Amino acid sequence: MTERTIPVAIFRLGRIVSTPTALQSLTREDILKGIQRHQAGDWGDLEAGDWEANDRALTQNGRIVSAYNVQSGTRFWIITEADRSVTTVLLPEDY
Repeated sequence: MTERTIPVAIFRLGRIVSTPTALQSLTREDILKGIQRHQAGDWGDLEAGDWEANDRALTQNGRIVSAYNVQSGTRFWIITEADRSVTTVLLPEDY
C-alpha cells in the first residue's frame, strides 16, 4: 500500500467562492487540488517576490494570492482576503 501525504492547512480559507468563468473552465479536481495547495502554503506559479509577500501575509494578516496552471493550459488564481473571511477561485481575466 502506498502512503499518501495529506497537505497541512496553515491558514483559514473562510467561505470559498468561484467566478462562473472559473467553474466553466476548470474541473472540480483542478479547483480542489489548487485549494489544497493554496491552504498548505504552496503558492504555485508565482515569482519569488510574490511567494515572499504571501509568506509575510501569513504572519501580518495580509491578502494571499496563488496562481496555478492546469494541464489544459488554463491559468487560475486563488485569493484569500486579509481577514480570512473569503477565498475566491478565478481566472486572471475575471479580476
